[in-house]
Amino acid sequence: MRTVLVTGTAGFIGFHVARLLLAEGGFRVIGYDNLNSYYDVKLKEGRRAILKEHANYTDVIGDLEDLETLKAAVADTPPDVIIHLAAQAGVRHSLDAPGEYIQSNVVGTFNVMEIAREHKVAHLMMASTSSAYGANTEYPFRETQKSDLPLTIYAATKKATEGMGHCYASLWGIPTTMFRFFTVYGPWGRPDMAYFKFTDRILNGQPIDIYNHGEMERDFTYVDDLVRAIRLLMDAPPLPPEERGEDFPGDSVSPVAPHRLVNIGNSQSERLLDFIEEIERALGQKAKRNYMDMQPGDVKKTWADATLLQALTGYKPETSIREGVDAFVAWYVDFYGIDAAQKRGMPAS
Repeated sequence: MRTVLVTGTAGFIGFHVARLLLAEGGFRVIGYDNLNSYYDVKLKEGRRAILKEHANYTDVIGDLEDLETLKAAVADTPPDVIIHLAAQAGVRHSLDAPGEYIQSNVVGTFNVMEIAREHKVAHLMMASTSSAYGANTEYPFRETQKSDLPLTIYAATKKATEGMGHCYASLWGIPTTMFRFFTVYGPWGRPDMAYFKFTDRILNGQPIDIYNHGEMERDFTYVDDLVRAIRLLMDAPPLPPEERGEDFPGDSVSPVAPHRLVNIGNSQSERLLDFIEEIERALGQKAKRNYMDMQPGDVKKTWADATLLQALTGYKPETSIREGVDAFVAWYVDFYGIDAAQKRGMPAS
């Protein structure tokens, strides 16, 4: 039985990753989260309660910045793999509280890497973000593109952890995969994300804010597709240069270290307005729309080239936004106890 330390297990993606590993069997999962109040702790407690039902799950509460608590969490059962998903999330919040991102995303990630070094893990896997592509305008985004123009502190901290991960892979030989996520959505999602806020506001008859007057596109990635990709990448660690065959075209693996960047996205860019219409359809209600100007730090379009993911794993995310939105709305209605009358509202066309 392999032991996996998953950070951020009370969070959206960490919860889904831990649940997948526990359902598959053959894994002992140590979950680490600080249950911060960035958004509704009730939601985090709900995720946590589900994971704690499993006999092979160990629940630890602590800050990433607290190295001693992190060390104690794995002292008795050293991890074979670390999947580091905990972070101070939220692009817009980073404009108001940049210091929180430095502490959690940079200092916290450094501590996780120290654990990986101390225990000589077989694979260190760490979440980055499509925001690392910053002001790039060459589509679709490929891992081998330069990404030196971050537009927010959030993106800059994630880009910093990619560089830190490369250093540790080079210095200590730690096989390290950094994945760049593209607009992840689905059941048990984050209330600060646009699709979650849209759903809440539509049901409550409140207007939704649509930035750049709707001229936005995103590579919406369904959470089940994302976590399946992470699970498959777990068994595809980058090799040190001396153990590799010939690199294949488009591989982002470092020429000097066992370190690789991998996009995880749906490989298509969808109009934000189309995504909103899918939410309206699933809810049976039309949104009151408040069109607004572009916001600081935002980008007009994201689009993942997931060729490398498919080459490494044979897997390609492909859940349509219709399927994904239906699953999210069904979960939302159930979790928040929305009755049929509330959901029915005004029929959508």
